[in-house]
Amino acid sequence: MNGALLVAGTTSDAGKSMLVAGICRWLARRGVSVAPFKAQNMSNNSVVTPDGGEIGRAQAMQAAACGIEPGARLNPVLLKPGSDRCAQVVLLGRPEGTVSAASYRQRKAELLDVVVSSLAALRAEHEVVICEGAGSPTEINLRSTDIANMGLARAAGLPVLVVGDIDRGGVLAHLFGTLALLSAADQALVAGFVINKFRGDPGLLAPGLARLRALTSRRSYGVLPFRDDVWLDAEDSLAHVADGVVGRAAPPCGTQWLRVAAVRLPRISNGTDVDALACEPGVAVRYVTEASRLADADLVVLPGSKSTVADLSWLRRSGLAAAVVAHAGAGGPVLGICGGYQMLARRITDHVESGAGEVAGLGLLDLDVVFDQHKHLRRAAGTALGEPVIGYEIHHGRVVHRGDSPLISGLVSGLVSGADEGSDAGHVLGTHWHGLLENDAFRRALLRRVARLAGRSGFRPAPDTSFAAVRAAQLDLLGDLVCTHLDTDALLDLIEHGPPPGLPFIPPGADDQ
Repeated sequence: MNGALLVAGTTSDAGKSMLVAGICRWLARRGVSVAPFKAQNMSNNSVVTPDGGEIGRAQAMQAAACGIEPGARLNPVLLKPGSDRCAQVVLLGRPEGTVSAASYRQRKAELLDVVVSSLAALRAEHEVVICEGAGSPTEINLRSTDIANMGLARAAGLPVLVVGDIDRGGVLAHLFGTLALLSAADQALVAGFVINKFRGDPGLLAPGLARLRALTSRRSYGVLPFRDDVWLDAEDSLAHVADGVVGRAAPPCGTQWLRVAAVRLPRISNGTDVDALACEPGVAVRYVTEASRLADADLVVLPGSKSTVADLSWLRRSGLAAAVVAHAGAGGPVLGICGGYQMLARRITDHVESGAGEVAGLGLLDLDVVFDQHKHLRRAAGTALGEPVIGYEIHHGRVVHRGDSPLISGLVSGLVSGADEGSDAGHVLGTHWHGLLENDAFRRALLRRVARLAGRSGFRPAPDTSFAAVRAAQLDLLGDLVCTHLDTDALLDLIEHGPPPGLPFIPPGADDQ
């Protein structure tokens, strides 16, 4: 078997990432050598690959679904927004400066060559590559420089599936309109549709699908049901969360719950770090944006940020900074991760990210941070709270003074040259490491400390929660959904042979780009 497929979406968060992961898992379980690919990802959720590069976290999750190690070619272009008008460009895993929306358009031609060659290399190494689009393929104002949707499909000859989220309403119009606003050459690659997050009796939807097929001559490849237990690594949905529950925690093993408030920063980065806490029985995790939401929290988490100083300013304006300081002042546990760790410092000197110079931090840790031009990217291993840990770092801020005890010791020097040790001030902890909470024994030790400090004597962590097993089960569930609810024979044919010939043009279309 040798083929490829592009999964496009009617909107952001239509289900592209999860559908790609599900198709990858289904194929991998069939013994197919498969890899994911996303030409261009705009996300502040990222990971460090074994070769020291940086890619979108969704592609790392999809690589896990395939049973392969993540690498820079899976996501050759990563855009990390630092504001509404600029973003850092990460090219083949390495930062390449900051661009505005206008200046980025001027680079698209050269970037198309990079993404096409990356995809070609993956296709040479694997039997199948499942590609994920970005946003919508019908952003006609951007089509002339598109490298992630129909621009990629045209350049690489990829068949295209369009997925729509019925939970938002109007999905049949979304699917039809997506097709009808593409040029004739683009439409010729769109083979059909997948509907995501359907609730109720599929028979009620059948007449609509039949009419859509009659209008477009494109088939439905299946209808995926709504599952509220599909939530892990769902990076796009975080953009729509204000004060919302994370995950679906099981009842506590003891007699009390632990309540975790994770601050939803405006430029939150790697917010999925708290997913591991939400996998624990008896741990209720929610994102918060108001100071009042910290009133009953046992643990406050300040997650990563792509704009540390700007988000710290927002923290103060919103009243959350004062609430965090008051929580810590009363002996309440606080955990800062990456940018959130930097916010806990006494001083931050930033002439790089914000250009603000020296600003005061929250002063909850005896820590001074200076931002470097060079981005620190590394995987790391060591010991924390007496337990072995691994993680990864992605940050410009560097600790130049630490007065508190280190959180992490026993760093493996060959693996983590220059790795940050973090800070442990008892009830206030901080680390530059992402993924630290995915270490099961460390997470349990942290929860025991939080319960003690918060006076939750009735809480006890589950002895056997495995985050890796929870993630594997989620990937298996996605594969099961594909296997059960999609026409997999038709899907295999599409991957191997491309779209059926003679698909009609649906007006009005658009100018060919």
